[in-house]
Amino acid sequence: LDVDTEKERISLGIKQVGGDPIADNSSVKRGAVVTCTVTEVASGGIEVEFGDPAVKAFIRRSDLSRDRSEQRPERFAVGDKIDAKVTQVDKSSRRIGVSIKALEISEEQEAVAQYGSADSGASLGDILGAALATGEGDDAATEEKPKKKKATKKKADEGDDA
Repeated sequence: LDVDTEKERISLGIKQVGGDPIADNSSVKRGAVVTCTVTEVASGGIEVEFGDPAVKAFIRRSDLSRDRSEQRPERFAVGDKIDAKVTQVDKSSRRIGVSIKALEISEEQEAVAQYGSADSGASLGDILGAALATGEGDDAATEEKPKKKKATKKKADEGDDA
């Protein structure tokens, strides 16, 4: 770090020899999912470590879970392995933000996009009916439809007689 010829001293640093873990982790980008190990449990959140050159990050209490009842740091123990999503990478302040809550939200959005949701207007009966109509139950489905039509005609005829 420094050479002082007057005092005949050389200043060295271990951090400079080991390299910069933030710069070395170029594979960690915003939106990436990382597996972290819990290193410390605090009242405001948990401290985690991930990556080959170990990088420490802090997950705030509000980012521990989507459900407010699950946002308790006490449910984690030192040494636990958890998956989290990288929410920010700030090389100037040398901080990486990770969040379990962001991972849960993105997984739910993927599931909704892939499989649909109950709010999309389709009921379980509609989905199963469509699956049966395209599957082996084609003969059974076509037989049931004429029976329903006959039943409605009888009701209409009974209404005309009265």
